[in-house]
Amino acid sequence: MKSTLTLFSLLFSFAVVAEDAGPPVAIAIHGGAGTILPENMTAEMEADFTRTLSRAVKQGYTLLKAGKSGEEAVVETIKILESSPLFNAGIGAVYTYDEEHELDASIMHGGTKNAGAVASVKTVLSPITLARAVMNESSHVMLSGSGAETFAKEQGLEMVANSIFNTPHRLQALEEAKARIEKAGVYRDAQQGNERFGTVGAVVLDSKGNLVAGTSTGGMTAKRYGRIGDSPVIGAGTYADNESCAVSATGHGEFFIRYHVAADICARVKYQKVSLNEAADEVINTVLADVKGEGGVIAIDGKGNIAMPFNSAGMYRARIDASGQMAVGIYKNWQLEQDWQKN
Repeated sequence: MKSTLTLFSLLFSFAVVAEDAGPPVAIAIHGGAGTILPENMTAEMEADFTRTLSRAVKQGYTLLKAGKSGEEAVVETIKILESSPLFNAGIGAVYTYDEEHELDASIMHGGTKNAGAVASVKTVLSPITLARAVMNESSHVMLSGSGAETFAKEQGLEMVANSIFNTPHRLQALEEAKARIEKAGVYRDAQQGNERFGTVGAVVLDSKGNLVAGTSTGGMTAKRYGRIGDSPVIGAGTYADNESCAVSATGHGEFFIRYHVAADICARVKYQKVSLNEAADEVINTVLADVKGEGGVIAIDGKGNIAMPFNSAGMYRARIDASGQMAVGIYKNWQLEQDWQKN
């Protein structure tokens, strides 16, 4: 009898632990990929990036653990990155050739296949918030320019002067890019600087088993003619499907559009039945690398597996997996790994 009671007690304890743990949730984020080298970074800069990435990924994970929706976790996480001058999104957005800022963003829900995107907006404080409004409050997928801004005003979103996105280091990058353009004499030949990188994004698995992906960017330094990259293009820079994975991309957008990168990774998982790691690695380190398409992705599947391959020197990134283990990285190796909930 005693042994029976002991066994019952143990089983009850395991049940309580399982109940307390709840459904698995996980999150991965990025802050851009490119020629990010230790010799170009000070200890203070590394600490700033690590601190902001940690804050953002913890915020998203906390929301997921509290049972909030995946789209809320994605938006609130990306808003932290958009508000930082460290990244090429929102407050840290790069300059166009005409010394303005044109912002793009997108979000996709893997369960409903609903998506929202905005391109070339200039006066919306949080483009990812507007992308979510397009997804949930309109019958469209993508809005651009002044029309998107009119919709933002109707939705009561915060509007700002374009100058709020001005930062000295981005202006210096524009001047360097313009100098290359003038020297080359051809706009196309000059667009080979590292300024084209810096997009931010988040992918999550929420407690209801939904996969959600979101991406936000200021685009490419010295871009002209209303250029739009992959970030607001569903299937290129952002994609989510509960039957496969959720992906957010960062890198040279033209290549990510041409090779339909985000959707390609998900299709390989869904139809070829390969692992998330294998699919993401093949697309980034073979398909793109073979055509000199530089960048990376963050991806997550329905079991909480996370893949974060990149073929550039570095990628600002962070994750908290289904076990609660956090990692933050800038270069090829992870700089910080810890079970942050126990510290």
